[in-house]
Amino acid sequence: MRPAIYDPMSTPTMAPEAAPSAVAGAQAAPAPSVDDTLLRLAALIETRKPAHGGDPARSYVARLLHQGPDAILKKIAEEAGEALMAAKDLQHGHGSAQALVGEMADLWFHSLIALAHFGLSPAEVTAELARREGLSGLEEKALRKLQQRQQEQNPQEQHPHHQHQSGPSPQQPDTP
Repeated sequence: MRPAIYDPMSTPTMAPEAAPSAVAGAQAAPAPSVDDTLLRLAALIETRKPAHGGDPARSYVARLLHQGPDAILKKIAEEAGEALMAAKDLQHGHGSAQALVGEMADLWFHSLIALAHFGLSPAEVTAELARREGLSGLEEKALRKLQQRQQEQNPQEQHPHHQHQSGPSPQQPDTP
């Protein structure tokens, strides 16, 4: 059984029945964008870092950050396994889509904690996804292999995926 992601130091939210969209006759508000949600969560996680006053005694996120990268990465592996099992259950008719969504949310959340620990942001991940968007998966994989071979031949040059960049990666052509 996985623990809830509840963080007692987080901003309280309204219960669904109290939300304006649940009022009879009210129109539902548009769903927040994925980028907005990830950036808000990342900002909250930043406030839980011990350097920013995050209290491991009061905050799950602060405790996990305080425990360090091994604990964070172990949690990601655990959540990835749970997401895999939820997907397999759904595939075989034993699970629900909501269970899979919940496990994926846990995996994404803990991935955000890892990004924060390593000084990265979800914006860097979405920039990388955008960079890859124009490439087929096979082309992108071939490009990564080519870059890896070049890195092995020129070890003094650091591969872009192994260094922290302050901005988005430069655009790659649609074809290698």
